[in-house]
Amino acid sequence: MKYVVIIGDGMADFAIDELDGKTPLMAADKPYMNMMAQNGYCAKVKTIPEGFSPGSDVAAMSIFGYDPALYYTGRAPIEAAGMGIELRDDDVAFRCNLVYLGGRDFSVMADYSSGHITTEEAILLIDRLNDKLTGDTFKFFKGISYRHIMIWKSGHWQMVTTPPHDITGKEIQAYLPTGPGAEEIIALMRQSQTILLNDPVNAERQRIGKLSANSIWLWGQGKKSRLPLFSEKFHLKGATVAAVDLVKGVSRLAGFDAPHVEGATGYLDTDYSAKARKAIELLDNYDIVYVHIEAPDEASHSGNLKEKLRAIERIDTDVLQPILEEIPENTRVILVTDHATPISMKTHYAVPVPFVIYDKSKRQSGCDTGYDERTGGTTVMTGEAMIRLLLEGRK
Repeated sequence: MKYVVIIGDGMADFAIDELDGKTPLMAADKPYMNMMAQNGYCAKVKTIPEGFSPGSDVAAMSIFGYDPALYYTGRAPIEAAGMGIELRDDDVAFRCNLVYLGGRDFSVMADYSSGHITTEEAILLIDRLNDKLTGDTFKFFKGISYRHIMIWKSGHWQMVTTPPHDITGKEIQAYLPTGPGAEEIIALMRQSQTILLNDPVNAERQRIGKLSANSIWLWGQGKKSRLPLFSEKFHLKGATVAAVDLVKGVSRLAGFDAPHVEGATGYLDTDYSAKARKAIELLDNYDIVYVHIEAPDEASHSGNLKEKLRAIERIDTDVLQPILEEIPENTRVILVTDHATPISMKTHYAVPVPFVIYDKSKRQSGCDTGYDERTGGTTVMTGEAMIRLLLEGRK
């Protein structure tokens, strides 16, 4: 038996007036998602345990079958693992966004991604920060687009920080880090503004009418993460198709391979078909393959309904269709979203989310409504229970 796990990041939403009271999942044209739900087992999964923030880090850990209450140490250490960064036991990793701060004296979080700065531009800026700010204490590591990592050697981690995508359009003063070590982190962010403000990369972006990356924003801190290997926990060999370092990080901590996929960007312009082709290819050598698509979440953070609908429909036609048509008969496929990212909120929201398990060789009577927030009714389980259900094939 082979298994495929397809994660549409942030697909769940609230009812929207513009869609006549429907959610994007209800309104989207998605025949393959609906077919799976109508012929599979439907339920809901609680990916965010009580007391945890509704981040993709916690949700992804749940969907891989690990209880965040036992293993979660912070978002940034997971992303660091995805980037191949080896942390020492006393290192503290921070997620480092390149952001655009607006208002007087850089007082407003105007854009958490600096207008989705290109990776090529971002690399030059991170190199500049390493030249000017690093020493024996801090070091920056290059990621993709606006997403990077900063390591604080022997640093503090028990402080309160805020994801920048949660405060778009808001004054940042109330959301600056607090707690042990916060002063050092705030000082580092302010120093970055002096360095980045007149950098040639930003000067060119301003010249052509793009947002500049005029500050870093540090958040999601934590110490080295460790997970039991998936092969020991579930006795299967796995691989992941993903562009974002967060999902690659959970994968690698679990002992999965996470090969590079040309054209996979972690944004709206990702190559959906390339992800599907890679997943089908990997099934020849792996027992279980995870496929993560970030685009619906990015559209939600931008408040872009049109792009969210488009992302959901592209997952259906360019990812699900080829996978369902080309995988062998002895394959089970699970479709799930990791959390809700309502367009109206532009951030994540913790709520049980729908999933469906579809067995290509053994169809059953599923949900008449198809796949959306109504799927699964009141049946709710943990992420680990969901994965065990997928693997064991029984309710």
